Amino acid sequence: MEKSSCYFKILFIILTSCFLMANSKTLKPEKPCKRLVLYYHDILFNVTNSANATSANVSTPPNNVGLGDFNFGMLVVFDDPVTRDQNLVSTPVARAQGFYLYDMKNIIDKETRDLSIVGGTGDFFMARGVVTFSTDAVEGLGYFRLKMDIKLYECY
Repeated sequence: MEKSSCYFKILFIILTSCFLMANSKTLKPEKPCKRLVLYYHDILFNVTNSANATSANVSTPPNNVGLGDFNFGMLVVFDDPVTRDQNLVSTPVARAQGFYLYDMKNIIDKETRDLSIVGGTGDFFMARGVVTFSTDAVEGLGYFRLKMDIKLYECY
């Protein structure tokens, strides 16, 4: 009796594996199911631009008061517009919200940066893919624009 139970378990595992392989999606990295190019605009608050600022440093007081010569980088919270073109005053198609950390010595020095996309909302529910950020414009420490090349490889 024990021998037939063992055969049944092996048969069950093989059938389950075949079913899962037959119903799994094959990702084709050379052909995304959806591709978007959008522009991310960031205006860092600097005490004089409170009406236009979309992000603010929350890790150090203005002018680094009381911290001496220590600089551990910046923690910035943001609520930035995302547009279809490079124009800051274009109608936003989305807003990017969250926070980022960076070291003052390495501000936007890499040509491109990739981030994974896992999940989303609305049309992008359960989406998976890659977004490649490239620096499109920099105006001192106060403003930068990133080009976001979004490639989704799993769409529902």
